[in-house]
Amino acid sequence: MSKKEFKAESKRLLEMMINSIYTQREIFLRELISNASDAIDKIYYKALADEGLVFNKEDYYIKVTADKASRTLTISDTGIGMTQEELENNLGIIANSGSFAFKKDNEAKDGHNIIGQFGVGFYSAFMVAEDVTVISKALGSDQAYKWESQGADGYTIEPAEKDAVGTEIILKIKANTEEDNYDEFLEEYRLKSIVKKYSDFIRFPIKMDITSSKPKEGSEGEFEQVQEEQTVNSMVPIWRKNKNELTEEDYNNFYSEKRYGFDKPLKHIHISADGAVVYNAILFIPENTPFDYYTKEYEKGLELYSNGVLIMNKCADLLPDYFSFVKGMVDSEDLSLNISRELLQHDRQLTLIAKNIKSKIKSQLLSLLKDEREKYETFYKSFGRQLKFGVYNDYGMEKETLQDLLMFYSSKEKKQVTLAEYVERMPEDQKYIYYASGESVERIEKLPQTEMVSDKGYEILYFTDDIDEFAIKMIMSYKEKEFKNVSSGDLGIEDAADKPSEEEENENKSLFEAMQGILSGKVKAVKASKRLKSHPVCLSTEGELTIEMEKILKAMPNGQEVQADKVLEINVNHDVFKSLKAAAEGDKEKLGLYTNLLYNQALLIEGLQVNDPVQFTNDICKIMV
Repeated sequence: MSKKEFKAESKRLLEMMINSIYTQREIFLRELISNASDAIDKIYYKALADEGLVFNKEDYYIKVTADKASRTLTISDTGIGMTQEELENNLGIIANSGSFAFKKDNEAKDGHNIIGQFGVGFYSAFMVAEDVTVISKALGSDQAYKWESQGADGYTIEPAEKDAVGTEIILKIKANTEEDNYDEFLEEYRLKSIVKKYSDFIRFPIKMDITSSKPKEGSEGEFEQVQEEQTVNSMVPIWRKNKNELTEEDYNNFYSEKRYGFDKPLKHIHISADGAVVYNAILFIPENTPFDYYTKEYEKGLELYSNGVLIMNKCADLLPDYFSFVKGMVDSEDLSLNISRELLQHDRQLTLIAKNIKSKIKSQLLSLLKDEREKYETFYKSFGRQLKFGVYNDYGMEKETLQDLLMFYSSKEKKQVTLAEYVERMPEDQKYIYYASGESVERIEKLPQTEMVSDKGYEILYFTDDIDEFAIKMIMSYKEKEFKNVSSGDLGIEDAADKPSEEEENENKSLFEAMQGILSGKVKAVKASKRLKSHPVCLSTEGELTIEMEKILKAMPNGQEVQADKVLEINVNHDVFKSLKAAAEGDKEKLGLYTNLLYNQALLIEGLQVNDPVQFTNDICKIMV
């Protein structure tokens, strides 16, 4: 027996694979189990072409055995095994894959598909092992062989004894260091959890000797520790089962088992796509918002499997940000993976899957809105804000996708309504979709600016989320109806009778100019209002920036100094206006007092901060004396 050097040259290459390609040590078990599954699949393919070879699925399995005393972990299989030449080619040449060559020569049938493609997965064992031994006996061979290596220095191959066909991989687990705990890979519970996490849906049984506590025979109240061989993987993934076989409880159990959330999902989407790209998926629309959903710590993404083997815990590329609340998984055979199988190459297949998933989610949400309104409203309460952000982001690129899913509180219906429902109810003479913004429904209902629109019998949408108005600005119009803030300077509904006559305008012109001078820099203009009925004063705006948008932008961490173009509107039919006119005629100081009081009153109505609270209270005291 002589030591041989790795043909893929260089210690550096193996070191790179061990230390750089894989991000988590536990991945080694996934890779070795996937290789074992491949070895069993190869016998299945052989049986298809060889009538003398019978494939009885019950005879094939993978076994994981830990021995703490000798610090060894053994992964054995009853697969096809390897000859001396195959050991040399598959394990002596780094990044050479026997599975990949086999896959090229054999078409997948009956759901069997070769998992491994790159041939570096085996070397992940050196992340946790100081010595790796492979004992293998090939199908149809009388002689077994042992391959052994301690890493980049090379390997040895020699004849060995092995009764049954198959392969044993024996890892001598490294000793613990101050930084690293390798003992965990000898712990029964830890190994079982790794198998469940990555290899739960391997098609063949993965067996382990599991310790459990059982009542001791003949001794009441006493228990003993017993080891029993158990199959620890599920084998048949739920997404490959016929939808007709599955119940709502099955999907809910899967949601719970995968720890997608502590709630029950509102709805599931089961996809079996067999077109330009073949994949299966189970997606869930949660009921409740995760505690960290609106934080930087929240990670979106779906679990991604390749042939039943977990590749990524969170594949963000499969979901647009506005659907980041969706939980679930995708399993595909068509993905182009990198050599470690941990990262995806950006390819056409992934793009097609993501596009299809986006369409399915939207269809399901529209169906929920139409057929299960109460459920949709529950969903919207949790995630409606995210849909609005989706409309606003990227300069409104996704508004067509999302606008039919939006809901806002209605002044008429006293509940959340869609834009489509609002437009369907619009009178023929109504030109705009009217909305009002504020901190709450209760605050908005008291806004003076709503009086005229309400008197016309028009419905008003109440915007209470800080994102609402920004999102609507991106949509601009819905079904050819533009949006109009009730605080806009021109509401588009003033009749000729509503507008002040030229004589009235001239009569009050000097008064309003004087008030504007007093409020210099605070308002763009002071004018007579016809929108007001019972209230003496209000603020309206000119231009795109509204008062509510000003408040939101100023409250942001970067504290943008922006200011809406405000107009102070005075109700000339209110008794307060008589006091204003009287003050203008003989008491300039009192006119200044009244003007500032009305302006500050208008600010408070809008929820804006009074510039000088002390002066404001002093002014109130003056009119009381």
